[in-house]
Order: sequence, then structure tokens, then C-alpha cells
Amino acid sequence: MKDWALILGASSGIGAELAIRFASKGINVYGIYLRKKQKDIEILKNSMSKFDVDFVFKKINASNEQKMKEVVSNIKKIGGVRVKFFIHSIAFGTLKSMIGESDNLNKKNIEMTMDTMCNNLVYWSQELYKSNLLKKGSHILAMTSAGGRKNWSNYGAISIAKAGIESVCRQLSLELARDGISVNAIQAGVTDTNALKKIPSYQYMVTSALNNNPHKRLTKPSDIADFIELMINYESSWMTGNVIRLDGGEDISG
Repeated sequence: MKDWALILGASSGIGAELAIRFASKGINVYGIYLRKKQKDIEILKNSMSKFDVDFVFKKINASNEQKMKEVVSNIKKIGGVRVKFFIHSIAFGTLKSMIGESDNLNKKNIEMTMDTMCNNLVYWSQELYKSNLLKKGSHILAMTSAGGRKNWSNYGAISIAKAGIESVCRQLSLELARDGISVNAIQAGVTDTNALKKIPSYQYMVTSALNNNPHKRLTKPSDIADFIELMINYESSWMTGNVIRLDGGEDISG
């Protein structure tokens, strides 16, 4: 029975690139998305249909506990024995200032951003583990950014979530080491995605990245997929608890 990759945020950007890459390497894909139109999902499915794998895409809120349980149960029903990769690649948070003239971050904004971009990594991992889908050789990978340590205009709530998800990865790595399951955060460089363009200061971020990156270009979703592909045959959990920079040297050059 083939392994599965469960991707939260599978409809575009890094998540979509990983869905296609996993399929091309013989790994079944279960993709969760929220905002994309069905026609965009059909295009993604068509890209994967040439590969000899099963794939499922579900439009749900990844923070909905009941829907989460249904997805995990469904993976088992359709023959899932192991989730080789659990990818958290959700980019959905509130972009407002903490202190400003009007329309500041409120409690609901912060809690939604944290729950969507950080906390639900814990709940999905718990459910997958309880269902015996995370096993020796499984890898949990969560997308973070330099924004966990740096701050940009209106990025405060997301910065909190990014710092939080790195902490979650460290804690999970300690608790899952005994089972041979690795947990790491992936710090991509500034990547040209639709999510990036929603950040008010994204033009500054792009300019800064191009100036700092020794490769003189932005990170591409394929750069992230190239690295994660190397882990397909990696059955060890010895590389765990890290924030892995995949940014072409952008962060250390800034």
C-alpha cells in the first residue's frame, strides 16, 4: 500500500507544488483547501492525473474539529496505512496593525490567526497519531518564515503565529522522537505567491529579498519541493526539531 501525503493548504503556492511533486513520486495525496475555486482545483487534479496515485481534495476549514476527524477517518477508509508526510502550509491570517489610528487587531483576529496558522498543527498531529497514521519514517513539516523573528507592517498576528508554530514543532519533535517520527519547520524565503501579495508591505519584502539574496531571485515553490523530495526515502527521525532555512541564503545575508 502506497504512502499518503496530507497537505493543509494544498490548492496553491508551496502546497500545490508539493501535491504534484508527491504524486510524481508515487505518493498518494490528500489535499485540504478553503478559498480556491473548483475550476482551479480541477486544473491541479488534471496535472496529477497522469501519475499512478490516488488523490483527494476537500474544501474545508482546517480548524473545524469535526471536519478534521472526518478527513483522518476517510484516509483510513480509502486504504491509508501511513501518512508519510503531514504538511502544514496554511496562509490565512489577519493583516492589521496592533496599535494604530483605527481598525487594530482585536482578540478575534489574533485567535483566528493563531488557530489557523499555528494551533491546528497540534490538533491534526494528535488525531493522526491517535489513528495510527503517523508511524516510523513519517515526517511533519510546517511552513514558517523569517517573520517569526522579524516584523513587517501589519504582520503582527502572523508573526506571532509563525513564532508559535516553530515552538510547536520543537515540542512535537521531542514527544514523537520515541516513535521515529520527525518534526521540522521549513523557513522559505520570500516566495512569489498569492498569499504574499495580500501583505500590505509585500513590495518592500520583495525588494529587500532581491537585494539580500545571493542568488538574486525570490524563492520558488519548486525550491521547497526539491528539498522535501529528498526526504521521500528518508526513514529516519534523526533530523528533527529544526527550523530549516530554504531561502538561498536570503536570511543570513540580510
